[in-house]
Amino acid sequence: MSQLFSDTARHRQIGIVLVTVTTLMFAVLDTSAKWLVQSLPVLQVVWLRFLFHTFLTTAIFMPSMGKGLFTINNPRLQLLRGLMLAVMTGLNFFALQYLQLAETGAVQFSVPILIALISAWVLHERLDAKRWMAICLGFVGVLVIIRPGSQGFHPAILLSILNALIYAAFNLMTRRLAGSDHPISTQLASAAVPSLVLAPFAIWFWQTPDGWQVWCVIVLTGLTGGLGHTASALAHRYATAAVLGPFLYQQIIYMALGGWLVFGQVPDHAVVLGACIVVVSGLYLLWRELRLQNSD
Repeated sequence: MSQLFSDTARHRQIGIVLVTVTTLMFAVLDTSAKWLVQSLPVLQVVWLRFLFHTFLTTAIFMPSMGKGLFTINNPRLQLLRGLMLAVMTGLNFFALQYLQLAETGAVQFSVPILIALISAWVLHERLDAKRWMAICLGFVGVLVIIRPGSQGFHPAILLSILNALIYAAFNLMTRRLAGSDHPISTQLASAAVPSLVLAPFAIWFWQTPDGWQVWCVIVLTGLTGGLGHTASALAHRYATAAVLGPFLYQQIIYMALGGWLVFGQVPDHAVVLGACIVVVSGLYLLWRELRLQNSD
């Protein structure tokens, strides 16, 4: 689906506001999930997150979109995308049981680097020497964060890395689906598929949440997940990825803040240094991509 709005300063500002909402929603989602998985089975939390996401998306957009909300032109890719999102969320929530929010967030920002690498390997896109250097630098940053072989290393960080790898492929698939399906329909499908697939496992491991506060946080995961994905989809209809890309990195601030306020966790020097290296590498790749687009 092509961009609906002209590339004006006003629309770029709207896109930036929407992507800021996206980063804030995803940070709240991860903070809420980390709190929930301390007392509930991970698969149950993942399932409830997508179940409420499905209900809320349907309730909000059904009145305006009607049957169009359920129109899917590429069901196979939507099914695969939904399964990938279920796996990604499960890996992330499992990792959050053991890692700081800032750690998982920092590893997540290696996704632009992985996308560039996958594009070169699978799509045969040519990368110049400077972009290869940026990719290598980004992976150095990831190594600084995970600290293999040191006392600061926790095996759960490998789940975050696997999550980032799948998320890179997930983003490439999302770009492809943007040309055939409405973004809101795609968001509904991405929540409905995990809701259906994970239902038997969640029911098998079911543990009744203790108290209304827990149920409120469960609903919050569905709300913030749905709003985050919707705001992201709308943001890319107002502004280009090159404009929005740098503003995605503010999420690491919200993640670190959530870890400190809710769990009393402060990221150590290695996480901060590694995150800075990964962010600089990703920003450079975005800048190079923008230059190449302007030169075409």
